[in-house]
Amino acid sequence: MTSNTTVKIPKIFAPLLTTNKRYKLFYGGRAGGKSYAFADSLLLLGRMKKLRIACMREVQESIKDSVYKLLSDRINEYNLTDYNITATQIVNKVTGTTFIFKGLQEQYAENIKSLEGVDIVWLEEAQKISKKSWDILNPTIRKAGSEIWISMNREQENDPVWMAVGAHPDERTLVVKVNYNDNPFCPEEVKYLAQKCQKENPDDYEHIWLGAPASVGAYKLISYKSVRKAMETQWRKSTSMLIIGIDVARFGDDATVMCFRRGRVCLEFKTFKHLDNVAVANQATFFIRQYRPARVFIDAGGVGGGVVDILLDRGFKRVVRPVMFGGSAILDERYHNRRAEMWDELRQWLEDEGGAQLPKDEMLMAELCAVNKKYDSRGRLQLEEKAEIKSKLGRSPDMADALALTFAEPVYDIEGRDENDKTQNSLEGLFKVEKANTGW
Repeated sequence: MTSNTTVKIPKIFAPLLTTNKRYKLFYGGRAGGKSYAFADSLLLLGRMKKLRIACMREVQESIKDSVYKLLSDRINEYNLTDYNITATQIVNKVTGTTFIFKGLQEQYAENIKSLEGVDIVWLEEAQKISKKSWDILNPTIRKAGSEIWISMNREQENDPVWMAVGAHPDERTLVVKVNYNDNPFCPEEVKYLAQKCQKENPDDYEHIWLGAPASVGAYKLISYKSVRKAMETQWRKSTSMLIIGIDVARFGDDATVMCFRRGRVCLEFKTFKHLDNVAVANQATFFIRQYRPARVFIDAGGVGGGVVDILLDRGFKRVVRPVMFGGSAILDERYHNRRAEMWDELRQWLEDEGGAQLPKDEMLMAELCAVNKKYDSRGRLQLEEKAEIKSKLGRSPDMADALALTFAEPVYDIEGRDENDKTQNSLEGLFKVEKANTGW
């Protein structure tokens, strides 16, 4: 940045300087280097051309609450004599670039116009920004080519800025997760503290050091620890029978998801959008004929019932089973409904000492760990409503529901049995006997 100074920015932050996006959101845990990389990148850009840069946070009672000091320290460290630091602004004397510092709660109708000419907004600690503040700011930054840079350590699954930008990014949105292990300049002492936390409190580690939303402790059904462990287990192969779970889309924004599981291994997910019942049934027909699964469990609530009817009419009665999420549980004395029962079976599968394997997918992790639990008046396990989960995630937990469907009932090898033999126990009956015998 000067003839005698070299500034090194971690490669993961290169898109700050090399891409043109409306939104650039970098999130993660502590020590990822987000603040330093943002500051250095903005100072560099400000030396190349004239920019108006607004550094903003939710509340700024004084300039000391902002990144003013960080930028000043970087200027002094690199001896950037072309920058002039005043009491309220930072100005480049060559290009005319100006840094201003504001609190979002101050920006209402009477003074919002002062931001209309801004080229870049840096939202610091964006996890603390309210929906009201975001809704005021976003449409105000309207200059052609303007960008909003966002740095945040996520607090909750429904952080307003995350829901608006990170939960469903489009082609003009860059979302990058960056943690201490992505930062080549992370001090060894910090790495030690992170690894110590990982051993002593895995859920805290996920939140503090890996940027996962805060756990709700005893209210969360599935822990980050168990999901992370399953995603790190990538050596296992299975010859168990194939089970397919199909969560059929109900609304336009939802997706139909098919999950393929063999025993301890969740193999993959296939996602389809904007398919009618016949098209979904055609996809299912292909997989049944191609892979010969032992069971295909389908969410039969809403439009899913039509898919079940088509498949049964095509002769797949032996493998296809309709499942009603809101229906009675097999173990009705323990679970509020079938959905709670399936999800708890999924939890036990993840926590079993035999291990489990999941595809590495951050969206899947978010869905699995978003579900909170409670208990009904009879003391049975109950889950929060799907609409509540969707409001937190910004989307429906379709992948997680498809995986949960593969646990709708235990699957036994019944090859050669006569399905019309009424003296045999149903799978539901075998399930109840098995659970009762184990004292579960």
